[in-house]
Amino acid sequence: MNPMRKIQIEKVTINIGCGEAGEKLERAKMLLENLTNKKIVITKTHKRTTFGSAKTRPIGCKITLRGKDAQEFLKKAFEAIDNKLSKNVFDVQGNFSFGIKEHIDISGVRYEPEIGIFGMDVCVTLERPGFRIKRKKLSSKIGKQHLIKPEEAIEWVSKNYGVEIV
Repeated sequence: MNPMRKIQIEKVTINIGCGEAGEKLERAKMLLENLTNKKIVITKTHKRTTFGSAKTRPIGCKITLRGKDAQEFLKKAFEAIDNKLSKNVFDVQGNFSFGIKEHIDISGVRYEPEIGIFGMDVCVTLERPGFRIKRKKLSSKIGKQHLIKPEEAIEWVSKNYGVEIV
């Protein structure tokens, strides 16, 4: 196989939405720090909503994992959802997202009363070698043949992680 066609993980983003600042957000931050030992980013509202949230209010937290950390967390996350994914979670570019209902479903994580129970979204971005040109300042496009199709991403996930696609 051509080495430029090999699919790999660019990043895994873990997001916990709290809906408001305060104690709940602090507990969610503590949970993500305990899970990953990485720096947490606070997510904020972008514009005023009809629900009354003013602009730039903190509403959640997220973390981005790359490399070995991303692969290890992804294995645990797949175990938490019983190694099953729907084919509907894959987008047109081959990336996929899924939710974990309770963080205690992840292996090796214990329930801590001071944190409580949180659900989270796990978003996985896939890439091939050569995709870095899209991040350069000069606008360059990736050729149509080099893009990852959902079918290729499904095959890659089931082969590398033993995930059953339902």
